[in-house]
Amino acid sequence: ALVVELVKKNVKATTLAIGDGANDVSMIKAAHIGVGISGKEGRQAVLAADYSFAQFRFLERLLLVHGRWSYWRMSKFLNYFFYKNFAFTLVQFWYNLFTGFSAMTLYDDYFLSVYNVCFTSLPVLAMGIFDQDVNDQKSLSSPKLYIPGQSNLLFNKKTFALKLFHGVVTSLLLFFIPYGIFKETITSEGLAADLKTDFAVAIGAILVIIVNLQMALDTSHWLWINHFFIWGSIVFYFIFTFTLYSEGLFNFAVAWFPNVSAATNTF
Repeated sequence: ALVVELVKKNVKATTLAIGDGANDVSMIKAAHIGVGISGKEGRQAVLAADYSFAQFRFLERLLLVHGRWSYWRMSKFLNYFFYKNFAFTLVQFWYNLFTGFSAMTLYDDYFLSVYNVCFTSLPVLAMGIFDQDVNDQKSLSSPKLYIPGQSNLLFNKKTFALKLFHGVVTSLLLFFIPYGIFKETITSEGLAADLKTDFAVAIGAILVIIVNLQMALDTSHWLWINHFFIWGSIVFYFIFTFTLYSEGLFNFAVAWFPNVSAATNTF
């Protein structure tokens, strides 16, 4: 344990300690990553560890396959998570430029509640669990693939800044292009189409489509569940929107669902 603490203090590196007995528990707990091997000396090391397996030879696969995949997935998960939320929230900032920063929200309260839960969470969750750049055999046979993880190339200040810039640009396009279109548009009834709700519905639709298409572009390993979550999230947005602004809900509870026909006016 003292050796591990010495390395942590003086070397800028992530430490891993592996042991199989009770005498290794303090070392396992001191390291950033603790690995326990279940054996004849009991299960004390296993209970104190972050990961455990039966034989030492499995360490190679833990590091070079599952460890590398984990870094790959988590980095893409975080980069995309920041991007989609920058694009989502900054639209409201641009909207407040036209409302005198009155704290009025552009999006419908229901959309605010379900954006992260229903429209964008499942695709990024699937990527965070299943995505991979190469298969396990390539990971084991190509040591150079481990370099990005050692050097932290996939998630750092630079990648965060790029995602921030990407989110800002997306939010600008999301807000100002529909704003220019809606400003001089009338509905089929001859009324002005620049109503806040219609405008918000259009931006919400474009936002959900864009962030899910971005997820599709970022996905390296496609499974049926990726297709189901990505395209299903887009379809569910339209089902949700047309239901939310339907006459049925309006007649059921006018106070809760006052913006009837906003979806049909927009689309």
